[in-house]
Amino acid sequence: MATSRIPPIQCLLTFEAVARLRSASRAAEELCVTVSAVSHRLRQLESHLGIRLFCRGDFTLTTDGATYLQQVCAALAALQNVPGERVAASVPRLRVAITPSFCRQFVMPKLELFRRSYPDIELTLQVSIPLRDVTAEEADLEIRYGLGGYADLEHRLILRDVVTPACSPAFLDEFGPFDGFVGEAELTATRLIRSPLEPWANWFAHCGRSLAEPARGAQFNDLGLVYDAAASGFGVALVRHKLGAAWFDSGRLLSLSDRPMVSPYGHYICWTQGALERWECAAFVDWLQGVLP
Repeated sequence: MATSRIPPIQCLLTFEAVARLRSASRAAEELCVTVSAVSHRLRQLESHLGIRLFCRGDFTLTTDGATYLQQVCAALAALQNVPGERVAASVPRLRVAITPSFCRQFVMPKLELFRRSYPDIELTLQVSIPLRDVTAEEADLEIRYGLGGYADLEHRLILRDVVTPACSPAFLDEFGPFDGFVGEAELTATRLIRSPLEPWANWFAHCGRSLAEPARGAQFNDLGLVYDAAASGFGVALVRHKLGAAWFDSGRLLSLSDRPMVSPYGHYICWTQGALERWECAAFVDWLQGVLP
């Protein structure tokens, strides 16, 4: 038997539930997954079989769908009554290149939800370097951090953030207080933590100051390390509100301004033309946008 022709069991269960209940939301509730997951499983099954199962606009079965439903119901009934090993189906593999801090703060805490919604996807996460768009190996999807406008890939903005100067409580006690961190004296006399990922020149312009990018001070090429350094008392850093929420919420960092700046940099999800025609790629993009703040 060619096992590659056997669809994933989760797709068959979803197909049977939707055909029986005539509702994606009720099927999602019964299967304990999201409506989006139901939709992607049906797309995966239709792609696997090469036929349309439901008519457009509703959940009326096509002729092929009705015939296949009979086979699915008989097979599921047999599986319930007869013990045996599940035959392994072909596994959809998805490779996502992702920036480190974005992955740690937004993806890893929610990854169990993705596994529960899409247990058939074998997911590989690999590190990409912010701003340089360098990946360790070829990926199906890529999270880039930058200004957008990527000519080599189709892309979609998934996270925009605001930025504020912040430091540790200990640093503030020793070198503060600060008056909004907008005055030239504060900006030039205070120890600043540098990073090419969030240049100080943007904050200077936001404050109406004609100052050059600092040439001295600790520098880090990962935003998570920047925030850790600031929390350790290295100095004042520019911190993104959403990405740095864990540092603010825990009290490790304190904002020094009530005038946050919209950062020109954002996080984009990128793909080569046609990649979203693959159900697993579209499923990850939809899931990721759903869990981001």
